[in-house]
Amino acid sequence: MTEITVPGACGVAIKCKDGVILGNDNRATWGYTVSNKSTRKVFKITEYIGLAAYGLIGDYQILVKILRAQANLYKLDTRERISTKSLAKLVSNYLFSRKMAPLYTNLVVAGMDKDGPKLYTLDAIGSLIPEDYGVAGTGMFMSIGLLEAEYKPDLTVAQGEKLVEKIIRNAMKRDIMSGNGIDILVITKDGSKEKHIDIEELGE
Repeated sequence: MTEITVPGACGVAIKCKDGVILGNDNRATWGYTVSNKSTRKVFKITEYIGLAAYGLIGDYQILVKILRAQANLYKLDTRERISTKSLAKLVSNYLFSRKMAPLYTNLVVAGMDKDGPKLYTLDAIGSLIPEDYGVAGTGMFMSIGLLEAEYKPDLTVAQGEKLVEKIIRNAMKRDIMSGNGIDILVITKDGSKEKHIDIEELGE
């Protein structure tokens, strides 16, 4: 039986009172080798919905392409932007339809809808769970404790951005499969903003 080597990640997403924050590291590994130092693992699906991914890079990259296309088709058909819940259900249904030949990925989908922020975690076969925060990847064991200790539902996006950065930075110090920088996606009712932090800025 062939063993599948899954690259690491430290994906984190949280709901704030005025938006959502998603973050992830930039390292791609293959076994004990760092194969890439600028891998994107946080994606803007629409102006108001983002996704943080862990797993085989090709698997979540093709899923992102499918989701962007489906979100565009939804908007053309209904003249409305797709909601985070609808997109998350679409992801869930697609992953479940592939359960006999699954995509090797775990995801956190988060966005800002007209009725407020929404966040959902998904495993490889589409289990869909609404949460206030979510983690994905090899760095999750290092990040979840700090996240539970410091997360509060009434965080502003400014406070949330600092928290996500802190959590990923600390997890990267112990998880050898994540590192080399952080991508952060901030989504509010006004749209999305992307930020990149080089590893030198982290004092590593």
